[in-house]
Amino acid sequence: MDSVTQAVLGAGIQGALLGRVQGRRALIYGAALATVPDLDVLMRYPDPVSLMTYHRGFSHSIFVLTGLAALLTWLIRKYWPQAPYSGRRLFLTLWLVLVTHPVLDAFTVYGTQLFWPLALIPESWAAIFIIDPVYTVPLLAAVLFAIGLGMTLTARRLLAAALVFSTAYLGFGLAGRISAEDRVREAMQGQGIAVSELRAVPMPFNTLVWRVIAKTADGHYYESVSSLFDRAPPEWLRQPLNLDVAQALADVPLHQRLRWFTDDWLRYDVIGDALVVTDLRMGMAGHYTFRFKMAERAADGQWRAVTPSSWPSERGGWAELKLVLARILDAHPPLPLAQWSELSGR
Repeated sequence: MDSVTQAVLGAGIQGALLGRVQGRRALIYGAALATVPDLDVLMRYPDPVSLMTYHRGFSHSIFVLTGLAALLTWLIRKYWPQAPYSGRRLFLTLWLVLVTHPVLDAFTVYGTQLFWPLALIPESWAAIFIIDPVYTVPLLAAVLFAIGLGMTLTARRLLAAALVFSTAYLGFGLAGRISAEDRVREAMQGQGIAVSELRAVPMPFNTLVWRVIAKTADGHYYESVSSLFDRAPPEWLRQPLNLDVAQALADVPLHQRLRWFTDDWLRYDVIGDALVVTDLRMGMAGHYTFRFKMAERAADGQWRAVTPSSWPSERGGWAELKLVLARILDAHPPLPLAQWSELSGR
């Protein structure tokens, strides 16, 4: 999630649990501590694939953060033994502030290595968009209220209520994702389309309209759109994965890491003399967020792996966003997936 959301979440947790003793300082301490896992962005990586796949790594591990919470608790109790709260309550507060950061990140689609150093596929529950005002605004309002009026009983109760609401909203998003997957899977089965893998991703700023991507055994995938309010079958577009081109990267370690990180939701395109690899999980048809040049064609016609570099991508703007938001309530006209997909080949 975005930094503002992570900060107000941490502030809300520490304010609710220790605000009676720490006052407004609890909000400051919680907001600052909640940003610690993202300090890995200060590390330098030689290429964008490494940056993408090592971000949300060790600093987002629940094992590392549990150890950090224990260390901070010990230090605080050692140098401030007269603190008017128990070590157990302090540890619980610090642990929740730290660990809820990567857990919230795992509710997005990017991928969070919650169990580092275990080599598990990063958690990517895709229940909420990376920026969602319905999640963030109630927490922000409660924190601002507590800043303005102080950590009164009413303020602490408001913080607790905002935390309960935000947690329930994550559950709503997860249920929406499962529902969207079921609707698209059922519709495709009705059309005789055999799906080998399928997953839904929330579209920008909401959990009501979903982009569903589905792979088939013949090397293609479908881009589909489904809203909670749909009464008609979802629209979709069939596109190639171009897996034959991927053979040129078969022995490239960074390509293998990218496959692992994305759970192999990748598409391959030959654009001029460049081999471009696209992460299908983020963005939408023709407007993918992460694209990388990973090989180029030499004079002899053979592919040569290169240090990955970011490939320009159409991110979409206000015009596309208006269509997406309008699609929540009205399926007609459908999103212009075919028109947007033409941008993928350039």
